[in-house]
Amino acid sequence: MIISNLEFQISNSPMSHTLLHRFTEHVRVTFPQLQPAQAQLLLAVSGGIDSVAMVDLFAKAGYRFVIAHCNFQLRGAESERDEAFVRSLGDKYGCEVLVQKFDTADYATANKLSIQEAARTLRYNWFKEVLTAQLPNGLIATAHHGDDNIETLLMHFFRGTGIQGLTAIPAYNKDAKVIRPLLFAFREEIQAYVNNNSLQWVEDSSNASDKYARNFFRNKLIPAITEIYPQAKDNLLQNIERYKEVATLYVQSIALHKKKLIVNKGQEVHVPVLKLKKAVPLHTIAWEIIKPYNFSAAQTEELVKLLDAANGSYITSATHRIILNRNWLIITPLQHEEATNVLIETAQRTSFAKGRIDFELIAADKFHLSKDAAIASFDAAKIKFPLLLRKWKQGDYFYPLGMQKKKKLSKFFIDQKLSVIDKENVWVLEMDKKIIWVVGHRIDDRFKVGEDTKEVLNLKVVLGTA
Repeated sequence: MIISNLEFQISNSPMSHTLLHRFTEHVRVTFPQLQPAQAQLLLAVSGGIDSVAMVDLFAKAGYRFVIAHCNFQLRGAESERDEAFVRSLGDKYGCEVLVQKFDTADYATANKLSIQEAARTLRYNWFKEVLTAQLPNGLIATAHHGDDNIETLLMHFFRGTGIQGLTAIPAYNKDAKVIRPLLFAFREEIQAYVNNNSLQWVEDSSNASDKYARNFFRNKLIPAITEIYPQAKDNLLQNIERYKEVATLYVQSIALHKKKLIVNKGQEVHVPVLKLKKAVPLHTIAWEIIKPYNFSAAQTEELVKLLDAANGSYITSATHRIILNRNWLIITPLQHEEATNVLIETAQRTSFAKGRIDFELIAADKFHLSKDAAIASFDAAKIKFPLLLRKWKQGDYFYPLGMQKKKKLSKFFIDQKLSVIDKENVWVLEMDKKIIWVVGHRIDDRFKVGEDTKEVLNLKVVLGTA
């Protein structure tokens, strides 16, 4: 049903007379980049009272814009009615109207989303496409208002949230290029404005249903609260602004803690155990450290327990692992290795998961021993192909250069003070079931260059390239 001023009776509130002035001033202060003559605006318009008011306010404030309407095809004839109404706004305001129809129910089923999540995803993806194609420097404006903000705050609060959730709906999302210019106004102010300006709009019948959580807050909970605390909505809107400032301080404080605690080493992040254990508040700081690596809030307690666990203990997320290595926590991406056994049949360049190995044959009288751990030098006469390049495993042993007794690799790694991560990345080169080189660390003494060597076989490992 299309509703007009004659059909919707509301008191001729003086607040509606000042709404345009407040809107213009609010936009000027909150979005200084929006200048009426240059602004590129895409207004998201459902046809409801809030979006109709937003269109009229922008028009009266002197802005030019394009209207975008999503027909989610969820309410049959009512959806078609809404589309036709929004198209009519193009004639009224002399602007372009873009309409996109979506098979929302099918999309939700295919992507295992709720109808609301599916609609939101489809909506904003399309808006971004429109900006890219037609308004490259534009912004999307939605008609969320103060009551929406309060409802979001309460929904986050009861569902469970961090401090960011208490800031509710942001007025400006720079990454998404979305502005919300009506957050300063309450629903009754918008209704008074629409009434006093004889504007028409369409009513979504689903707004009256309490089956959606937001409608329950809107229609039941908040009215009940305001019966006891008449100023509750004003207070909550003011609290949101306070929470935004608290959130800013929170982010600044967390950044300082992380700067003191986090050491970046390539793809790994190292965190000193003793320093983290002294951090206050521990759980909050620990959560902020692990959150970017797809760990859940529930795993914060697991991380705290890891601080006192046995060396080598770890916890994992979908993408990362946190390992306790002596006095450090090491956050590292999960390994997705390629083939872990590479057969080398001739002395030619060979690629493997971590890089490659190059071969060079040198006459003994021209050989100079390198101190580079990435280069291994062997008596060529003692090396017989094929060779096997593989990851080390428990039980492996060799005769480290300079020693006449064998040593297990696990003990060798301890002596070399290798971290758990370092050990996981060690490869060995094997000949006839004998390890001739712990790649990048030490060769086997039995195959070293000696006084009787006539030719030297040099192997060089180059990491990070094929």
